[in-house]
Amino acid sequence: MVFVRTALMVTVLACTAIYGAHAQTTPDNGSDAEVLPDAETLPQARLEPPMTLLRMAEIIRAIDPEAQPAGNAIQFTLDDIPIIVIADPVADRMRAMVPIRSADGISAEELMRLMQANFDSALDARYAVAQGRLWGVYIHPLSPLEKDQLLSAFVQTINVARTYGQTYSGGATVFGGGDSNGIYQELLQELRELGEEI
Repeated sequence: MVFVRTALMVTVLACTAIYGAHAQTTPDNGSDAEVLPDAETLPQARLEPPMTLLRMAEIIRAIDPEAQPAGNAIQFTLDDIPIIVIADPVADRMRAMVPIRSADGISAEELMRLMQANFDSALDARYAVAQGRLWGVYIHPLSPLEKDQLLSAFVQTINVARTYGQTYSGGATVFGGGDSNGIYQELLQELRELGEEI
């Protein structure tokens, strides 16, 4: 997030300098290069080291000192929910996974609801089926992953597990254009109608 804000700030400053420099263009060669700010005057982004399996393990151990590493995987608990994190440094990928339930007996209607949630309310986490189970998963390239993104990944992944069968949400935000807002509104209306009878 810090990188995005800094990059946006650098872009705005550069555009301002370029736009404002048109009036100051040197008449002899027409170049704008002389009026652009020096690199030292631009704000510097705080750079995190690349995410590695070791760095990820250190972050996870700060969350749960009893985390259990096993090869390229680490299992730990967050808010009483087990999370398995697997990293492949060669492929530069990672995934955080939370088992939700057996995939046996999931209806076509339920699968449709999971796909709708993947589009708009699960955020960066997703519902997935593998090895006969329904999972909450977060998948990302390993090395560019920042600490705050990793922590957000854990929160979103446990949230999709917690809200399974209810709001199917990775967090408080819902991406527009999908079906979940309408489903939430229907649920709210049903609750309002129940309230009228109480």
